[in-house]
Amino acid sequence: MKSNTWDNQWPDVETFLAWLDEVLVEFWRVLKPSGSLYLFCGSKLSAETEILIKNRFKVLNHIVWAKPSGAWKRSHKPSLRSFFPATERIIFAEHYGAEGFAKGANGYATKCNQLKQEVFKPLINYFKNARTALNISAKEINEATSSQMCSHWFSSSQWKLPTEKQYKQLQKLFSLRGDELSRTHGGLVKERAELLNKYEHLLLEYQDLKKQYDYLRRPFGVTSEVPYTDVWVYPPVQYYPGKHPCEKPADLLDHVILTSSKEGQLVLDAFMGSGSTGKQCLKLNRKFIGVEMEEATFKNTIVGFN
Repeated sequence: MKSNTWDNQWPDVETFLAWLDEVLVEFWRVLKPSGSLYLFCGSKLSAETEILIKNRFKVLNHIVWAKPSGAWKRSHKPSLRSFFPATERIIFAEHYGAEGFAKGANGYATKCNQLKQEVFKPLINYFKNARTALNISAKEINEATSSQMCSHWFSSSQWKLPTEKQYKQLQKLFSLRGDELSRTHGGLVKERAELLNKYEHLLLEYQDLKKQYDYLRRPFGVTSEVPYTDVWVYPPVQYYPGKHPCEKPADLLDHVILTSSKEGQLVLDAFMGSGSTGKQCLKLNRKFIGVEMEEATFKNTIVGFN
């Protein structure tokens, strides 16, 4: 047990878990559809804690925080009756259906579709106008290309660029129809290389504009330079006068904040303690809300922020 009063307020495990479930209800209420939940817990109650979280959230990982140093080095090994806990657990979760809900609630699919139609409008109109001018049916197009792709080449919502082979088949069909109508224009007269060049430029524009909608998804970004598996190795915070018993190392907090939030976004630490999370949020240009019920700890934390 920790030395502070907070961690010793529950008479038994059942009472603690009942309290934790009430807390999870509030976490469920305040967590945004695109938000992430990280809950630290000891190894002894990690299974029970994960089950509680799973009842209300989608658990993404049960992360093992392996500490390379700790109290076990000072323990009397012959007296042990089980393996000494050298890890802490971090349950990483999101809302059930978060990805679909976040996109749906914010109109992600609709916005991306509208954006695509707007950006690729010059190419879309080139195909649509050629077909309209020569009055070529979908059946004729599909038969000429041995495909069912007419709706993808000649409509706005599903538009895509034909392959080289398909485009030549379309050109042949449109040229024949133009000859039948004694027309020298109105067909697919441009070379595909010209269209492809235009398409690639528009695609870059589309992808760049589409990034503005990425905030609708749950942020998550790791590289080979940071822990990207579910086992993390960080040394615990070494003792110093006034150290909070549950203080987390700055490097670990940086990893969590950078992985699951973007600059300017809001991070909540509902058990602020020494305020380590808040300090790292300020350093990394995130907004921060911290909650701390122990008055003495809160006053010390505020001093640390000033």
